[in-house]
Amino acid sequence: MPQHTIEFGKFGAQGVKGHEAVARQLDALADFIASPVTTRRGLMARLHYLTRTPHARAAAREAGLTVTDRTLRAWLAGARNPTPHNLVRIDTAYRTVRRRNIARYLLARLNRRGRGTRVEIHPLDQSGVRPPHQRFVEFRTLNIRRWEAIVDAWAAGDDQALDDAWTDQIIDLGSQWGQYEYVTNIGFAA
Repeated sequence: MPQHTIEFGKFGAQGVKGHEAVARQLDALADFIASPVTTRRGLMARLHYLTRTPHARAAAREAGLTVTDRTLRAWLAGARNPTPHNLVRIDTAYRTVRRRNIARYLLARLNRRGRGTRVEIHPLDQSGVRPPHQRFVEFRTLNIRRWEAIVDAWAAGDDQALDDAWTDQIIDLGSQWGQYEYVTNIGFAA
C-alpha cells in the first residue's frame, strides 16, 4: 500500500507497528498465567491447563507439544524436569491454546452487541526527531464495532492478517490513517 511507512525511524522516531500494540493489549486481556514457565508453579499451571481434558490434550498436541503421555505424567509428578527447549514449547502451546479458548469470549466483550469498543491510539514518539523533521501527530480515539478479523488473526497468531485487519480499521481515521501505522501504545478494555 502506498501509505505504508518504508523507512520508519530514519529521523529518530520510535514506536511499534499498530497491530503489534493491539496484539500486546489482547494478550494482556487474555490474562495469561503470571508465573514464568521456568518456575515450578508456572510449569505446573501450564501443564494442568494443557492436560486437564482430552480436548485440551488434543489442542496442545496441535499447538506443538508433541511429547508422550508418559513424559507428561513424569513432568506432572515431578519425577522429571522438561529441557529448556521443551519449556519453550510448553509456553508456546499454552499461549496458543489459551488464545483459541478465550477468543470467542473476548470477541463478544469487544463487540458489545454492536456498540463496539473505544480504542485509544497514542502516536509515535518523536522526542528523538530534530524539530524540522517532526510532524504534528495527535492522540486519537476510534470506536471499533467489528473485531472479528482482528481477534481471529490474533488467536491464529497470524501477524500479516492482524496487520491487514488493523489497517482496515484505522482507515476510519480518514486521510491521516497512515500516520498511525506506528504508535507508542494502543489501549482498550473489554
